[in-house]
Amino acid sequence: MSQRRRLAVIVVSYNVCDLLRQCLASVDLVAQRAADTLDIETVVVDNASPDASAAMVAAEFPHVHLIASEQNLGFTGGNNVALRWLGLPVCMAFDVAGPSPVAPVDYVLLLNPDAEVTGDALEQMVAVLTNNADVAVCGAGLVYGDGSFQHGAFHFPALAQAAIDLFPPTGLRGAHRLLDSRLNGRYPRGMWQQPEPFAVDFVLGAAMMVRAAAIDAVGGLDEGYWMYCEEMDWCRRFWRNGWRVLVAPAARIIHHEAQSSRKAPWRTQERLWRSRFRFYAHYAAEYPAGTLAVLRLLVRTAMRRSARRLQTAFARGEIDGVELDQGLSACRAIMRL
Repeated sequence: MSQRRRLAVIVVSYNVCDLLRQCLASVDLVAQRAADTLDIETVVVDNASPDASAAMVAAEFPHVHLIASEQNLGFTGGNNVALRWLGLPVCMAFDVAGPSPVAPVDYVLLLNPDAEVTGDALEQMVAVLTNNADVAVCGAGLVYGDGSFQHGAFHFPALAQAAIDLFPPTGLRGAHRLLDSRLNGRYPRGMWQQPEPFAVDFVLGAAMMVRAAAIDAVGGLDEGYWMYCEEMDWCRRFWRNGWRVLVAPAARIIHHEAQSSRKAPWRTQERLWRSRFRFYAHYAAEYPAGTLAVLRLLVRTAMRRSARRLQTAFARGEIDGVELDQGLSACRAIMRL
């Protein structure tokens, strides 16, 4: 009989109560079905949600360990709180976790609240880590809510990818091929359509399973990334320290994607670029000379264009004054980064 592995599932949530309910229900189904091989401990960190998410978890999922933060710690801070509660060595700005469980975990799954686990996805990811002692992280084969393909892992970013993101080739012939290409940080879709795990630079933080021993060696998430790029930085640190990062393409997880972020799109853009600049600056020695300066030029050019488009949209009555002010404020803030 194979050894029963202990897996902690961490869900950091903000203001997405209904999606969180679906997420936790999907994890419960796996925990019940795979009880002979997996001992699953679920931890929810609620980032001071105003929509009664914490009350829902306490009432409907009493077996889940709920950490109800009185402030929004962000994705990184919330996950670090849970990692600390699990007994892992994490340096953090806040500690609201309380006592940790007695039994140590083998693996930790960081799972977005807008994600749902399907089939034997978790067993497949656990198998990858169990069978490959040098692998720190295993990602999943992500799909959108309608079942369509979603890229779940990427190459580390470069200027070409930033340019494509800032100036999307909408309407150009072959644009879809460019968006799906290595230049845009993507791995070929054919790699996702075969069952064998393959190595990647980093996986999307929506569903990443991490070996506890690797966290012991490298540490937790860098809280300098309040939101965005934290998984990219973590995977880079794992690679730097001799660990590998793989994905299990057949491990199907539904990711409805960025539901909480859609409620504040301009704030999201500012946070995204703040984190991206931090990543490029931190790893500047690994990029060609002048990369950060060129990136700033690209971003400032794109923000000026966005500001002009916002003003045109306002003049045409397509957006109101509040959206105009929010957008222009974000553009100015991003240009100052």
